[in-house]
Amino acid sequence: MKLNSLLFAAESDTKGEKRTPAVYIPTIYFAEGLPYVLVNIVSVAFYTKLGIPDSLIGLYTSLLMWPWIIKMFWGPVVDKYYTKRTWLLFMQITCAALFVFIAAGLNADSFFYSTLILFGIIAFVSATHDISIDGFYMLSITQKQQAFFVGIRNLFYRFAMIFGTGALYNIVGKIEANYGIEYSWISAFLICAVLFAVLTMFHCWYLPYPAADIQRNTFSTPSDDDKESYAGFIKYYVSVFKQFFLQKKIIPILAFILLFRFGEALLVKMSQPFLIRSMEEGGLGLSIGVVGDIYGFIGLISLMIGGILGGWAIAKFGLRKCIWPMALALNLPNLLYVYLAYVKPPLTQVAAAIAIEQFGYGVGFSAFMMFLIHISKGENKTSLYAIATGVMALGLMIPGMISGFIREWLGYQNFFIFATLLTIPGMITIFFIPLEDDKH
Repeated sequence: MKLNSLLFAAESDTKGEKRTPAVYIPTIYFAEGLPYVLVNIVSVAFYTKLGIPDSLIGLYTSLLMWPWIIKMFWGPVVDKYYTKRTWLLFMQITCAALFVFIAAGLNADSFFYSTLILFGIIAFVSATHDISIDGFYMLSITQKQQAFFVGIRNLFYRFAMIFGTGALYNIVGKIEANYGIEYSWISAFLICAVLFAVLTMFHCWYLPYPAADIQRNTFSTPSDDDKESYAGFIKYYVSVFKQFFLQKKIIPILAFILLFRFGEALLVKMSQPFLIRSMEEGGLGLSIGVVGDIYGFIGLISLMIGGILGGWAIAKFGLRKCIWPMALALNLPNLLYVYLAYVKPPLTQVAAAIAIEQFGYGVGFSAFMMFLIHISKGENKTSLYAIATGVMALGLMIPGMISGFIREWLGYQNFFIFATLLTIPGMITIFFIPLEDDKH
């Protein structure tokens, strides 16, 4: 299939319109990534600047990850009621409103708990938003296009992370210098609210109405007698989980999802502290600005090239032929951190190492996400994909939670060696997972 047909091919939707996937897929995945980075990353800097103790920050911001882990339990609700397009738009405008509420909550005496509750609600809304977007992605384009766009969608998800930790931090810093900390964060969340309102309006106008994205008014399982009944929904709900957890080779599938990114998740959690901490503490002693420049420019270009290349390769050659090279591309760059920890080289080598690591991440993550799509087939694919990504989130949270303790125990040098070794079990699971390629 030619590149132009992958990027721009679009069938008429139920309204008779043709919408270009290359236009709306980047924007919906940017919208998916932004609430996640605000809740899980920006909130830490937010509370630190406002004087909250590290113990409370670590405890409560870690708990905010749970909606992404347990979203599988309400995935069937999104799959069953209304359309994915409707869910997507409603969650986006809700996020915009909640960002306004956080900005307003900064003036409250108990701002920590009030904003924390709002972050928790945003986490729930964002996890639901993820389900609807991923379902819309699978329903609005062909499987061949899904394989091609998997790298592009991951790229724009990461754009959202760079916006949150790069551009937004720069805005906060500049406003803080002139107007103070509180006003700087109020401005930041209002900017996010306006951005999400604009995205909602654009998506309301441009997103297609795919023929496959229909509102199911009846339960197709297990019988017509149970239509719209509580008992019927429970049976449908159970059937979705049975469909996922009783599929062939489920044990290797679960092992792959939980272990494939284990070493990466350990390393990523400690990579930025390693870059920032002083050499006396075992780090590289880089400033926040330098780290931001490396990730925001060199790392971003490398990630973009890796993500697009990964999606193109899977679309052309299939997942079976690509998964091993992509697994190595994801995991072998961990050795570069071992080199950095031992040698502590000049900045040019540090930047080159991060560029290679980000390129490998873009390539390897494309294969991982395509596998999750591959195992989420059938009538309830949105719910099945929500279950798969919920298991993925658990596989990231567990190593992230223990990474700091292991780092303090081993030191940075041995920690990065340990993280590299822990990539091996995940790669071993590749021998056992189903990798049939669908060429249509």
